[in-house]
Amino acid sequence: MQDGKITGFQDILGNDMVKDHFKKAIEGHKVSHAYILTGEAGMGRKSIANAFAMTLLCEKGGSEPCMVCHSCKQVLGGNHPDLIYVTHEKPASIGVDDIREQINDTIMIRPYSSYYKIYIVDEAEKMTVQAQNALLKTIEEPPSYAVILLITTNQEAFLPTILSRCIQLKLKPLKDFTVKSYLTEHLHVPDKEAEICAAFARGNLGKAIHLSSSDEFKELYQKVMSVIKSVGDMDITMLLDCIREIKDQKFEMNDMLDLMQLWFRDVLMFKVTKDMNLLIFRDEYKAINEMGQKYDYAGLEEILNAVDLARTRLEANVNMELAMELLLLTIKNPS
Repeated sequence: MQDGKITGFQDILGNDMVKDHFKKAIEGHKVSHAYILTGEAGMGRKSIANAFAMTLLCEKGGSEPCMVCHSCKQVLGGNHPDLIYVTHEKPASIGVDDIREQINDTIMIRPYSSYYKIYIVDEAEKMTVQAQNALLKTIEEPPSYAVILLITTNQEAFLPTILSRCIQLKLKPLKDFTVKSYLTEHLHVPDKEAEICAAFARGNLGKAIHLSSSDEFKELYQKVMSVIKSVGDMDITMLLDCIREIKDQKFEMNDMLDLMQLWFRDVLMFKVTKDMNLLIFRDEYKAINEMGQKYDYAGLEEILNAVDLARTRLEANVNMELAMELLLLTIKNPS
């Protein structure tokens, strides 16, 4: 289930340990006052947080929301008075005033219609130190009905004092097979395309769903295939023209490097196993076989290392054209 959609636990793929933790806490009446949900954007952090909140607020009192009571309908409609989504005006930070005004100043007001009063803070890693310290005072002495859910991509951004007072739950990637099955069965994505999107998304369902309908990703895929297959025949002038074209088209470089990495892993895999079923780019089996015959094992290892090195260079703000030139020269002629 894509990150953020409001649904019950049963409709959220994967992360059974996290879902079970919440369900057992509800069943055993051992709900904590503060949780941190960590994972990549698109992995379902918000979906799980919303399912937990809706279950706590549901009038039926079970370990799954009934989806039909007045309270569940209010959550689904985004207007439940006891479910507060903390917002922030500055895109890059959540300030102390945001926390004070939306949490600290309202948390002592008892719930309107439920036993619980729930606060969800998305992008919680953006809280300033002052904001975290303000929140800490509330987490240290919360009222019995309060539950605070911090959703983040990076829990290392939190103060140790925040971490020590929260239950920390980390979402894990789904199996590629699970992601692929969802794309083909629920979104009717063609098998070949679903395979590539699932592998590229590395277990992140939200990302895979986005890629499956992204024209930019399709263009990037075609460009990477074109470059990889033709780089051996390019002279230095053609190679530099190719890099300038990549720059002009403003492709996401990390995505391009990820695709190259997946391709050359396929080449290495097929060279070792000769098993077509293990390939991600199964439809490109002929080109992969030819490339496997062209490169020896040391050459393929060098190319994969060169992809990692290009990524490191780009992260260090090395000139993109230089980083790509060095990479493509290695692909063209590994030592």
